[in-house]
Amino acid sequence: MENVDKVIVVGAGPAGMMAAIKAAENGAEVVLLEKMNRPGKKMLITGKGRCNITNVAEKQELIRNIPGNGKFLYSCLKAYDNEDVQLFFQTLGVPTKVERGGRVFPVSDKAADVVDAMVLQLHELGVKLITDARVTEILTEDMEDSGIDGPEKAVQKEDSHSKRAVGVKLADGREYQGHSVIVATGGMSYPGTGSTGDGSRWAARLGHRVVKQLPALVPLETEDEWAKELQGLALKNVRATLLSEGEKLSDMFGEMLFTHFGVSGPIVLSLSRQAAQELDKGRFVELELDLKPALTMEQLDARLLRDFEKYQNKEIKNGMRDLLPGRLIEPVLDAAYLKPDRPVHTITREERRKLAEVLKCLPMIISGTRPIAEAIVTAGGVDVKEIDPKTMESKLVKGLYFAGETLDIDGYTGGYNLQAAFSMGAAAGNWSVWNN
Repeated sequence: MENVDKVIVVGAGPAGMMAAIKAAENGAEVVLLEKMNRPGKKMLITGKGRCNITNVAEKQELIRNIPGNGKFLYSCLKAYDNEDVQLFFQTLGVPTKVERGGRVFPVSDKAADVVDAMVLQLHELGVKLITDARVTEILTEDMEDSGIDGPEKAVQKEDSHSKRAVGVKLADGREYQGHSVIVATGGMSYPGTGSTGDGSRWAARLGHRVVKQLPALVPLETEDEWAKELQGLALKNVRATLLSEGEKLSDMFGEMLFTHFGVSGPIVLSLSRQAAQELDKGRFVELELDLKPALTMEQLDARLLRDFEKYQNKEIKNGMRDLLPGRLIEPVLDAAYLKPDRPVHTITREERRKLAEVLKCLPMIISGTRPIAEAIVTAGGVDVKEIDPKTMESKLVKGLYFAGETLDIDGYTGGYNLQAAFSMGAAAGNWSVWNN
């Protein structure tokens, strides 16, 4: 084992690289260990290869868009916010731009520019970046054996730390010693990029509670065959409502997409976290689509009446072509118990009303999510109740810090997850030096 005081960072994703940079800026000797053959692999595919680094929303809005324990991030967002992230990359020679929804991207639209800039900064700060380095264990020692005496030891006893992190062990037997260890190994989504739940397993071995890890920002599978038959159909300006055992959980307005297994798209991904949690509890989960959210029932009925007068001599499947995409008409008619070849002029007032109800509430049964390996982020992970929200230090193991998706923190799409990772990484990197 190398007997030199240093900060050891495990995982060279956004949180890990930011932590290493901040620790190095504070004068620490830093070793950054990455088990893949290059750093930032998951970052390279974020934002469809463009890397949505943050969002310009106000702090409270940022927190609201991180449904997975967003309030825990208040302190580190206050210390290192979205303006700091933009300035950081601009200083590194990566100018940014703001797009729809406050999303911030590099002007080049290349995620590789973001990763390369961080790697170059690591090198310039003297961080020792080691790839193909698979950590298997966090090394600790009892506080009584740490060699620390006097007032500092008394303070540590008050903090209830019984152990202290002293380094890490690699699969090849190598060991690295340091006065702080920062774990930023990600969740369990996209395992091909290196996120395989390592950090959560290490935390559990050290006594931390790990909240069950489930997919978030993930497409949903449906029981309804008609939804799968609409594969490739995209809808805009619709509202999706998620229900569990018949009770409304939440709803989202925007765009969605039908797939060969069910549904996807922005609003579905945003609802998927809660859907996964309810399915995991064995509950009956449904999705209801309001295909015309801008219209009230009365307005929609009046619209149908006008269309039916216009196409009164047509079959009803043709009488609705001004209202819906062609492929969606028959599933809607089927849900309203109307035959598609029924003449428009034979539709009764009650049948028209039922059709309006279906247009405002088209139901589908959610049978599952896509696998966690296909999820954009992971819900669950190390319980934040056992982490100091200001410093990101473990409340159980002195000198052990966590940052990024290893923790039970996840947000919606739109730059919120990367902002959280950068803020947590900055806090861990700074305090891993200041606390020692």
